[in-house]
Amino acid sequence: MSLVVEAQRSLLPFNTFGIEARAARYAEAKSDADVCDAIHAARELGLPLRVIGGGSNLVLTADVEALVLRMASRGIRILSDAGDEVVVEAEAGEPWHPFVRHCIDLGLSGLENLSLIPGTVGAAPIQNVGAYGVEIKDAFVGLTAMDRQTCELRNFDLNACQFDYRDSIFKRAPERFVILRVRFNLRRMPVLKLDYGPLRQRLQHDGIERPTAADVSRVVCAIRSEKLPDPAQLGNAGSFFKNPLVAESVAATLRQEYPDLVAFPQPDGQVKLAAGWLIEKAGWKGYRDGNAGVHQHQALVLVNYGGASGGAILALAGRIQADIANRFGVELEIEPNVL
Repeated sequence: MSLVVEAQRSLLPFNTFGIEARAARYAEAKSDADVCDAIHAARELGLPLRVIGGGSNLVLTADVEALVLRMASRGIRILSDAGDEVVVEAEAGEPWHPFVRHCIDLGLSGLENLSLIPGTVGAAPIQNVGAYGVEIKDAFVGLTAMDRQTCELRNFDLNACQFDYRDSIFKRAPERFVILRVRFNLRRMPVLKLDYGPLRQRLQHDGIERPTAADVSRVVCAIRSEKLPDPAQLGNAGSFFKNPLVAESVAATLRQEYPDLVAFPQPDGQVKLAAGWLIEKAGWKGYRDGNAGVHQHQALVLVNYGGASGGAILALAGRIQADIANRFGVELEIEPNVL
């Protein structure tokens, strides 16, 4: 077995919240064989296997009594080129934003709205990552995963992944599969998604009448940099709460009291509320309790000012959830994975 397994490894460098915790065992997978070896090693050690990518969607609340496997496989390849449509495959350990930039540099469009999202390619489908009017599923073709029970490889198409809002079969059954590589259908003739208001407004402000994918990526990066803290400077896991879905009647009642309610009707008749608006309206934006706080520019982001524990972050989140439920009758769901 070529897999190197370490004992009591600090996970501080491997979570963007900057929380100190230790893994009972730790290893990095650079190949399919490494993943299979880790599955067997965890069984022999009598430990669960916990797979992480960039640690950008993770809250560590204690030392992790598991074999933590970080996906470190690299590689990007073109699988098919039909002229306008190109299928690109990337290994799970590829950092997401550099992968998006690589595709744009190749003249390929489809992922530009998802620029500057932290994390790795392999982790992106788990949450069906989305931003600025685009989700992973919009450009997704398929992925290859390893069955933890047998080490057999299985290919998943779009339907098999059961994508939903910040959800997938891989999130609902985290103990079953390990994503190894992901495939996207990208285009040389871009069909840009510009419906997100601030994105269109920034393009107009910059005088860009016929934007390219590179233009959209640049503007998305600018907007994200202004609104969201850089994890390298201020620990965070991006959006901490999902935008809640409520019945139209609930949204109508709230709108009577709050005419400025930010809400988006959904095809199924429900209404998606902006969690950030609810949190800001309740007065939490910029709040700080010790080293845990709510970002001063984006109420949807909880931050670690340095030395905050995962427990402190979760305690703050719980207080916010309780307040939002009391004020608006709306339940907020935590988006990051909690270990």
